[in-house]
Amino acid sequence: MSDPRFPLEFVWGAATSSYQIEGSPLADGAGESIWHRFSHTPGRVVNDETGDVACDHYRRMDDDVALMATLGLRAYRFSVAWGRVIPEGTGAVNRAGLGFYDRLVDRLLEHGIEPFLTLYHWDLPAALDDRGGWLNRDIAGWFADYAEVMFRALDDRVRHWITLNEPWVIVDAGYVNGVHAPGHADLGEAPVAAHNLLRAHGEAVARYRETGCHRIGIAVNLEPKYPVSDSTADREAASRAHAYLNRQFLDPLFRGSYPQALARIYGGAWREPAGEEMERISRPMDFLGVNYYTRSVVRASDEPPFFAAAVPQTGAPHTEMDWEVYPRGLSDTLSWLVDRYDAPPIYVTENGAACPDITVPGGSVEDADRIAYLKAHLKAVLDVRSRGVDARGYFVWSLFDNFEWSLGYAKRFGIVRVDFSDASRKRTPKASANFYSRVIDSRGGSLFD
Repeated sequence: MSDPRFPLEFVWGAATSSYQIEGSPLADGAGESIWHRFSHTPGRVVNDETGDVACDHYRRMDDDVALMATLGLRAYRFSVAWGRVIPEGTGAVNRAGLGFYDRLVDRLLEHGIEPFLTLYHWDLPAALDDRGGWLNRDIAGWFADYAEVMFRALDDRVRHWITLNEPWVIVDAGYVNGVHAPGHADLGEAPVAAHNLLRAHGEAVARYRETGCHRIGIAVNLEPKYPVSDSTADREAASRAHAYLNRQFLDPLFRGSYPQALARIYGGAWREPAGEEMERISRPMDFLGVNYYTRSVVRASDEPPFFAAAVPQTGAPHTEMDWEVYPRGLSDTLSWLVDRYDAPPIYVTENGAACPDITVPGGSVEDADRIAYLKAHLKAVLDVRSRGVDARGYFVWSLFDNFEWSLGYAKRFGIVRVDFSDASRKRTPKASANFYSRVIDSRGGSLFD
């Protein structure tokens, strides 16, 4: 029988992002970000909470990396706060801010942990937002210049670079629904922001080919869309929803064109981009990051602009985000990527769940629902690997409980509990952290215990 485990070279990691864990957002000359501004605007975040302290990782980085090593992590995906490095978004580099990430990379390597660096995880310098942010065409060049600063500083030690995290969320939450920074709610802005995000990615990849020598990709959130019935109307509704969430970014990246359905969704705001721009967007990448949490079941609707509506799956288990637990969706998604796009090597760059945590006598934290979620999804990755999908790594979201954007600290995704009730920010590995350590140590063999 073949070995039912992951290969020796499979990458085992955990993921975080800068604004969600670092704290000290204006320390040592850092510039204000749109998330600092957004969270300090009353009514934008649950309980008006902010990332001013968060997990205090900026001051506790050495201990945090030592904890990662104790858990047996082989890789760590983190993001850089653009405004720490270039406070105004363009121009002078803040050496103190850059130095933080330089030290972080060194500490990771000292502990045998591979750094996966995300250049942008939603915390745009506020100074650039004042100049239009992702609605300004010049941002593609601004982003490439910032990326080059990072490449030249760290590419001698960082071998995996991610340009953008979840561009769809940036657009949908930040420009369509206004629930994330910068807080706009204008469907007409969405195709502009989306296209500029893709242009920025393409220019950063081009700059990396000139200055870097390892691997670069992007991390997209994907959510398979299943029709509630086999009717033509429901299948067409699922197809539109699929085009908006999944193909809006993947088709340009891998096929050099946008789905035709977007013209109907965006109406008069839609402009067909120039072919030369699409060629630059679709420059080849070395890998694709996939963030997966749940699926959606869809029915036809009369409501514009999507003419599709989600159908709640009331008989299925759900996380505390009210997301259905559906591991088959991860298998279907990874297989679809290979079938449609002949995708490059894939890393599952985020997968995890907000679940109840129960603190028991002695101080340990039990989170059985999270363990069940992770176990089922890891088995899904192993399954698609057995069917030929080149999935090379898995990053649990998240290493720590953290600032969960507009939900503040109300939802906990971490495999390590953080005590937000006092200044200690005490870290306590949960039962899921111990579970994940065993999975790593056994290369997935413990999934079948």
